[in-house]
Amino acid sequence: MRKVDLCLSSEGAEVILATSSDEKHPPENMIDGNLETFWTTTGMFPQEFIVCFHKHVRIERLVIQSYFVRTLRIEKSTSTEPVDFEQWIERDLVHTEGQLQNEEIMAQDDGHATYLRFIITSAFDHFASVYSISAEGIAVSHHS
Repeated sequence: MRKVDLCLSSEGAEVILATSSDEKHPPENMIDGNLETFWTTTGMFPQEFIVCFHKHVRIERLVIQSYFVRTLRIEKSTSTEPVDFEQWIERDLVHTEGQLQNEEIMAQDDGHATYLRFIITSAFDHFASVYSISAEGIAVSHHS
């Protein structure tokens, strides 16, 4: 089975919830494969978004490209609905002046999911933005 970027909208992924939305920078921008576009938070923290894969996947590597994200928590669910999330990864990101934060996370053997919830618990500024969410892995099975 070939590895693909499971978070791309062209692979069937979808952002089904985001706690803030700016019409110029909608949540879909995180999964469109274009680093020129992004999603931005509006307002207070925490902020979160949920990515639905519409299939059961095994993630091997995550890459998050962002600005001003201080603390990021990632939860996952293997349910057919976006419920029963379990804490998976929590990271404190380094502030990078004038360039994208490029956070790479290698998933251990527990990278099975149908949904991922990304929670930005704090930021280095009043706003944070996410340019790209990439999840390298394979589709294990499709929802029935």
